[in-house]
Amino acid sequence: MIEILGILLSLVLLMCLAYRGIDVIILAPALALLAVLLGGSAPVFATYTQVFMTGLGKFVVDFFPVFLLGAIFGKLMEDSGSAKVIAHKIAGTLGKRHAVLAIVLSCGLLTYGGVSLFVVVFAVYPLAAALFREADVPKRLIPATIALGSFTFTMTCLPGTVQIQNLIPMPYFKTTAFAAPALGILGGILMFAGGTLWLNRRARAAARAGEGYGTGHKNEDSAEFEGPLPSFRVALAPIVAVIVLNYLFAEHVIARWDASYLAEPKFGATSLDRLRGIWAILAALVLSNLLVAILNVRSFARLNESLRKGAVGSLLPIFNTASVVGYGATIASLSAFDSVKNWVLGIAPGSPLVSEAVAVTTLAGVTGSASGGMRIALEALGTTYYERGLAVGLDPELMHRIASMASGGLDTLPHNGAVITLLLVCGLTHRQSYKDVAVVSLVIPVLATAVVLVLGTLFGSF
Repeated sequence: MIEILGILLSLVLLMCLAYRGIDVIILAPALALLAVLLGGSAPVFATYTQVFMTGLGKFVVDFFPVFLLGAIFGKLMEDSGSAKVIAHKIAGTLGKRHAVLAIVLSCGLLTYGGVSLFVVVFAVYPLAAALFREADVPKRLIPATIALGSFTFTMTCLPGTVQIQNLIPMPYFKTTAFAAPALGILGGILMFAGGTLWLNRRARAAARAGEGYGTGHKNEDSAEFEGPLPSFRVALAPIVAVIVLNYLFAEHVIARWDASYLAEPKFGATSLDRLRGIWAILAALVLSNLLVAILNVRSFARLNESLRKGAVGSLLPIFNTASVVGYGATIASLSAFDSVKNWVLGIAPGSPLVSEAVAVTTLAGVTGSASGGMRIALEALGTTYYERGLAVGLDPELMHRIASMASGGLDTLPHNGAVITLLLVCGLTHRQSYKDVAVVSLVIPVLATAVVLVLGTLFGSF
């Protein structure tokens, strides 16, 4: 009982202190070891070096190449002006009357193409501020608009998205980034349509009340990209390349390789099914990075600087997530976690999908991280869910899609790092903007996931 209370206390402190702005890289090991100390059933130093650090390291080993190449891609898109061109093209086509839709689509296209959501926040905010000011839409709606385009349907739903939340389930369910494509598209439509309707409704209500963009806001003088801009076609080409190449490598190229050597111990005694999704993403990102550089970069020094900044920019996100994974590995190693595990598995025992969705979304909410919460859940229970799913005839692709979608709901509670960063960039507070952020990135995604779960249960994966 004491160990359970220790786990709960550490979880509450993790949420509260992260909300206060304390870095999770510091919090995660400290609060993991607090749970160990309060439980008294495991040695502290051995748990830190052999459990926490092993869990952290395993995540880095598995996903650092994706974070690295993805961050470089985002930086190249930003430094070449491609991200700005895409956002301005969409906004110019739709016009100021559709300011909300223009920003959602701009963010969605960039994140679907592989640009980090953190990069998108910085890249799109200046355009959003200018467009909302011109349309006289309240600035307090900008965070929710960016969140809808970046943190929802392109992060967890659309087939082929290279956001990490869509990649983590692949080795556990032996799937690719295109798992359950129709259900993913349906879930994405629900999130996109529901969120857009909500934000437009809020904008119209503000207009009726006489509320406009407002004055005296912070962060109004954001730096603009300087230098020659590429054409829209040139800017869009790398994003199209990521999506198309990812599909071709995953479904047609790597799938045909003879990789029997992977069964050897020195290669981890694994199989191509577990790795082809990751390999496809890596190949697509490498070639797409080369395409951005060839099309846009005219100076080796400029290219080197973008590569350096992209590489450095990948470190904080992966170690934030990996620290949360290490925290989860530590909690999972405690004897009291068996009770938690049995409780989760006991939820709808005849439906692994429901149990999986509850486990993933709960841990994502606790940790304030979609990727961290999902990795913790799948590391502890992924094999069990896979086996139970096969036993009842569930397609692993359906389990992949539900895990990915379930991660993107409760993760955006107020202590979520991306939410805090978004509000800081926009110069707004939780009190001003979090209500709308919560509706579009928490409430609606949870409802959309429930709909897809029901349809998947009734009709299977499609």
